[in-house]
Amino acid sequence: MPDIPEYRPQFPTERPRIAVLGVGAIAQTAHLPAYEKYGLEVVGVWSRTPATAERARDSFPSIGRVYESAEELLADPEVDIVDLATRPEGRARWLAAAVEAGKHVLAQKPLTQEPDTIRPVLDQADAAGVRIAVNQNARWAPGWRLATRLVEQGAIGEVVGVTHLHDKPLPPIAGTHFDDVPHMLLGDYLVHWLDITRCWLAGKDVAWLRASDHRVPGQPVTAKNPWSATVEAVCGDGASALVRVVGDVRTRTPSCPYWIHGTEGSVRGSLLGRDFVELERGGTTTRYATEGQWFVDGFAGAMGELMYAIAEGRDPYHSARNNLATLALVDAARTSASRDGARMDLGLAL
Repeated sequence: MPDIPEYRPQFPTERPRIAVLGVGAIAQTAHLPAYEKYGLEVVGVWSRTPATAERARDSFPSIGRVYESAEELLADPEVDIVDLATRPEGRARWLAAAVEAGKHVLAQKPLTQEPDTIRPVLDQADAAGVRIAVNQNARWAPGWRLATRLVEQGAIGEVVGVTHLHDKPLPPIAGTHFDDVPHMLLGDYLVHWLDITRCWLAGKDVAWLRASDHRVPGQPVTAKNPWSATVEAVCGDGASALVRVVGDVRTRTPSCPYWIHGTEGSVRGSLLGRDFVELERGGTTTRYATEGQWFVDGFAGAMGELMYAIAEGRDPYHSARNNLATLALVDAARTSASRDGARMDLGLAL
């Protein structure tokens, strides 16, 4: 069996200290468990609802303190990294405040719905030597991370096509704040799928994209958003990508299968239920056993890469500026869907 590339979360010897700004459900079910699992120091947390922050400290006794305000958190000299886990609304303001305070940031995805409001903050961060990363934690989901490493090593030659199928139930949408987001599947949920796809197509440019979403049989009338969505993209060299969510799938074997086809081989695998990675090349098929899960190891990986970037004085792999291409894909998908699947000509470098 070929040597397996390293895909697990990595951390520098000296680990910066973290404070979580916005310690709601995702922070308590993924961020904090990930940091606890890997022994990362959480100096403190803040929530706009004090009781929420207190519950977080009760659940994770290693949390140093509960801040009375976000401003107090940002002013704390013991905080090196702000884990910004608030909703996208107003995120540019929090990012600017963190940069002004000299704090590095891991910002929740999607970074923003208005990229133009972020660019001046990124320029300010560059000038100040502050690193801003986006919590595209799925890049470190074990199956996807290993697939990325194989692609980067040239295991399948040049990538010809990427295909994703969402073969599992949808998370709760109806009745949540997510259902108020127009084209929610395209604009929020599938951000991870579009982001990892552009990682696998790195170095290419997207010539055009089209997307659609629609309601499905059995979808309750109370659900505002469509439960099915499809995104198709074609690169300038002819490489292509397809992402498809068929709806709220009923199955006893949920999974999210993917295929990466190249000029010299293929990678196929799945996550979120039936995790595996398989490399086929030269008539030989190698199946890799992976350790960990997207939740929570992917979240640890995203933080670890930021920590390494800080230690090495470089941009993180998931930098906010890098993430602008993901946001452009997401925006094009939403726009196409709002125009009944119209083709969007992009010429977008990945």
